[in-house]
Amino acid sequence: MREFLIFGLKQARACVFAGSFFALLFLSNHLPLLGLYRYDFLFISAILIQAILYFTGLETKDEVKTIFLFHIIGFTLEAFKTHPLIGSWSYPEPGLFKIFNVPLYSGFMYAAVGSYIAQAWRILKLELKEPPSYVWSVVLCMLIYLNFFTNHFVPDLRLLLIPAVFLFFFFFFLNSRNS
Repeated sequence: MREFLIFGLKQARACVFAGSFFALLFLSNHLPLLGLYRYDFLFISAILIQAILYFTGLETKDEVKTIFLFHIIGFTLEAFKTHPLIGSWSYPEPGLFKIFNVPLYSGFMYAAVGSYIAQAWRILKLELKEPPSYVWSVVLCMLIYLNFFTNHFVPDLRLLLIPAVFLFFFFFFLNSRNS
């Protein structure tokens, strides 16, 4: 039971940025925002949370770089999906911190995932022994992203890609056990 509690505390620690950001995302509909637009409040808050975590040593410089990369990728995905020709969703509220009508806070939704991954990797001292094929991992990732960008123009392949991911890691698991 003790190890389970320690594991839970480590998981909670890895979720500090994600938990804080998603709490603000929820609460921003219900709190006075100091005269700021909601989207701007979320963007500034995310930057402040990130700065606090970095300057208190809870996140390393490499983790901040990883989170920034997730933010850029997320923003790019959002810019594509909200483009008028695609129109998957929109951000109708006003805000000053917007590019291509996409609020800059939106990349932090993806960065929250990146933060958790980077934190969990370090805190739990995770490592991959005999990782799956790098080439096949890249191929699978490229197919997933390609589908993300093309599923408006050609058939959506998610129903094939999801099982492909599970099969890929299932066979990796089987191979690692037999080694």
